[in-house]
Amino acid sequence: MTTTPSSDTDADRALKARHRAMWALGDYPAVAADLIPELGAALVDAVRVVDGDDVLDVAAGSGNAAIPAALAGGRVVASDLCPDLLDAGQARAAERGAVLDWQVGDAEALPFPDGRFDVVLSCVGVMFAPRHRCCADEMVRVTRPGGRIGLVNWTPEGFIGEMFAAMKPYAPAPPPGAQPPPLWGRPDHVRTLFGDRITDVRERRGAVRIGSFGTAEAFRDYFKANYGPTIAAYRNVAGDPEKVAALDHDLAALARRYDLGGGAMDWEYLMLTAARADARAR
Repeated sequence: MTTTPSSDTDADRALKARHRAMWALGDYPAVAADLIPELGAALVDAVRVVDGDDVLDVAAGSGNAAIPAALAGGRVVASDLCPDLLDAGQARAAERGAVLDWQVGDAEALPFPDGRFDVVLSCVGVMFAPRHRCCADEMVRVTRPGGRIGLVNWTPEGFIGEMFAAMKPYAPAPPPGAQPPPLWGRPDHVRTLFGDRITDVRERRGAVRIGSFGTAEAFRDYFKANYGPTIAAYRNVAGDPEKVAALDHDLAALARRYDLGGGAMDWEYLMLTAARADARAR
């Protein structure tokens, strides 16, 4: 089995531990199920998962894309750095009658052989790993030549991209070399990461209509209680009441600006699909 080694320094191990802990905060499985349940299924349709495909969902979380891929007939491995999310996904899969393999794995050093999968995808997951090029390298490596790669990522200009920009002054400092997650929502950035290793690239912007929040404050309080990165930002400034109040204000103001009426919002994403190029043809 060939893998791309991840850095094994104390700093890297500490970084991975912080990421696992952050995504275990709150209740991300509820966030995914409550707000974006259709997003993973849309990606599965776009990469045309069919019966018998070997499928890998990278940074799968609780299975937003992995479970629909299994229900479409794929032989699915759901991989994520956070075991708590995989446990929640396994329970959700059982409720829906989906059978798949759940494995702890780092998107920057996937524990799978070269060319193992027909389809490799990630739905608002891989974008949160700090080293984008490592992740792209790994996704290409484990895809067979001619296999399909599919991504859904929040755009920098959309609501979630703006939310991360709003939280940045209050959040812990990113590790050296880390790139902002919403860059994965820029087509030029993704094309640069993959280069000529992919072909038949198709991209489109879409939006998820969110209608769960009656007020901007209700949105803020939901994310404050359930979404790991938001919880981490609040914990980082917990000792400074003025900063806590400022973060409260900024998140509510952002939601108010996107309010379409009654608390409904559109959250923009980029969907990109491609095929892994055959190295012999390049």
